[in-house]
Amino acid sequence: MSRQNRDELGEKPVSKLLIKLAIPASLAMMINGLYNVVDTIFIGRGVGNLAIGGLTIAFPIQMLIMGFAQMVGIGAASLVSRSLGAKDIEKADRVTGNAYFAIFALSLLITTFGLLFIDPLLYTFGATDTIIPYARDYVRIVLMGSIFFSFAMMSNNLIRAEGNAKVAMVSMMIGAVLNIALDPIFIFVFDLGIQGAALATVVAQFISFLYVLRYMYSGKSALKIHPHHLIPDIKIIREIFAIGFSAFARSSTSSIFAIVVNNTLRVFGGDIAIVIFGIVNRVIAFLFMPIIGVVQAMQPIAGYNYGAKKFDRVKEVVKYAVLASTALALIGWLLGQTLPKYIIQAFTDDQYTINEGARVFRIVIALIPVLGVQFVGATLFQAIGKAAPALFLSLLRQFILLTPLILILPHLYNLELYGVWLAFPIADFLAVIIVYLLMKFQMNLITKKAERQNQIEMEQTNQVDMKDELVFK
Repeated sequence: MSRQNRDELGEKPVSKLLIKLAIPASLAMMINGLYNVVDTIFIGRGVGNLAIGGLTIAFPIQMLIMGFAQMVGIGAASLVSRSLGAKDIEKADRVTGNAYFAIFALSLLITTFGLLFIDPLLYTFGATDTIIPYARDYVRIVLMGSIFFSFAMMSNNLIRAEGNAKVAMVSMMIGAVLNIALDPIFIFVFDLGIQGAALATVVAQFISFLYVLRYMYSGKSALKIHPHHLIPDIKIIREIFAIGFSAFARSSTSSIFAIVVNNTLRVFGGDIAIVIFGIVNRVIAFLFMPIIGVVQAMQPIAGYNYGAKKFDRVKEVVKYAVLASTALALIGWLLGQTLPKYIIQAFTDDQYTINEGARVFRIVIALIPVLGVQFVGATLFQAIGKAAPALFLSLLRQFILLTPLILILPHLYNLELYGVWLAFPIADFLAVIIVYLLMKFQMNLITKKAERQNQIEMEQTNQVDMKDELVFK
């Protein structure tokens, strides 16, 4: 791969390049999201509604683990893309080695802290006395296997940064397909209940971890990691964290958001409201997966070409990414608005949950077609190394807008539980306006850089032509 894929990032037509990288990334993300959905279906059918409530409480803890992995992976991927674009191969290798060190240290801290304070964590995330036994059984096992998930997710970002999206896709597909296959075996055949679902997840993540590790040391990767690259470099780690912190903020604020929404639901709706939100949230997360695949494909293209000063290509990939992500969000919206009962019915036979879940689903996804712009905006700033705006955009929807709305709306005009659901489309509407304005400003800056770069290239060409003409004379 190495040189060919690096050259493609800077030379191949942007539309074809985005399609090439986005299809495997989107497929991988969809399959990865599908395992979360199937996991919930098996648990709902095999254990019951309260077990889905347990997953709802556990999900933000998993998001927090993913946030640390994404922080290291996306931060390192941005540095690697720009280093490869600038032809600084040694720096790309040092960044990768430091990313390995960072993810190991963080995983060890997360697992230790999580196991020591598991019950207080679960109650903080909104668990009720009837739900906490299910959440505890699931989270304990997931924490013990978190290092495999974190390593594989972080490495997949680096693999995409070097232009090899297919390997990242296969890695995610291995984990997701194995998880789906093992779920019914552990839940029904071995009668392990929700612990079986957690065990299936950890085993699948371990196999995915082995696949990624084998690839990184097979010689096929453009990144060559030697022992001295693993020695921590504070400057590199600080830069990885600074750039990737926006991705961590997105996941960690999702956890803070979960604390707010789960506890609000516990007050205004009880166990059943938590169960409904768990189902709806899993389905929405699945609908977002192909969009995430598009922006994951966009990142190395934008980062590489920004580092190579090919600003016209940066503008082009942003345009195509916005169009693709919006189209995918619109498809998800159409499915959710036309088939909500059938979707909820896959998880449970309880008629009240089905009817109320369908109503809630329609409200919550009302404006998701506009969210493609927000995903692209946050990823653009990550790709070009603008940590502050990337962080702000990552915090915008869930933390800055949605969380306060969920706290306020239930108390206005006796909206109560309906206020929680109404907060989602309102936050989506406000978020897309803000993101659009920031993206427009940044794209104007990139346009000016592109014009300056084109002028410099024209002047250099004219100087060469003049020299050739003098030599000829």
